[in-house]
Amino acid sequence: MTETTLGHGNRPVSRPPGLRGIAADWSSDQRAFKNVSWAKAMMWIFLLSDTFIFGCFLLSYMTARMSTTVPWPNPSEVFALHLFGKDIPLILIAIMTFVLISSSGTMAMAVNFGYRHERRKTAVFMLLTAALGATFVSMQAFEWTKLITEGVRPWTNPWGAVQFGSSFFMITGFHGTHVTIGVIFLLITARKVWRGDFETGARGFFTSRRGQYESVEILGLYWHFVDLVWVFIFAFFYLW
Repeated sequence: MTETTLGHGNRPVSRPPGLRGIAADWSSDQRAFKNVSWAKAMMWIFLLSDTFIFGCFLLSYMTARMSTTVPWPNPSEVFALHLFGKDIPLILIAIMTFVLISSSGTMAMAVNFGYRHERRKTAVFMLLTAALGATFVSMQAFEWTKLITEGVRPWTNPWGAVQFGSSFFMITGFHGTHVTIGVIFLLITARKVWRGDFETGARGFFTSRRGQYESVEILGLYWHFVDLVWVFIFAFFYLW
């Protein structure tokens, strides 16, 4: 027995039963992603492709670390800061992680107020998210400067395996670039929200249809993805 659905022009179209019907439904796009905009769908596709890239980087890092015959540096020693007369392991990394995870909360608040069309609060929380992101990048720049001063390079490392430097600069640099781009887009979008461009439907870069704050939500998807990736980098690179 077949089911009947409406096709183009509201003409009835027969639908096969069972799993074949589900496959036909998805392939014809009768229900799947019906209410999803192209902008949001493209962001999800971009995040999926970015997941593969970060996954390849982390897999390469694990392969290099497990295959090298030279001892791998101890992260607790390499990333320690000398404070109050003693070395505190991973203190800077812990603060960086706290700052970035906190920015996910402020971004969620920005999206929430965007749904309510409270543009002032939306802009404030977006600016706060951008400030936290910029703080994270600044601390990462300090971390890079410290390691470079101590002799770490992509091709050498005073603490052991030479692959450490190349893995560290590649993975954290790629992620830091994502955070920097996110901060730039947050500032651009927050300015438009503050001016009321999303309320008036003013034409311009990233301006959505009148009354639509979808750009804020899409930016939130990107930002949460960047935060999630850092959790994996933190676990694999700094805790392993």
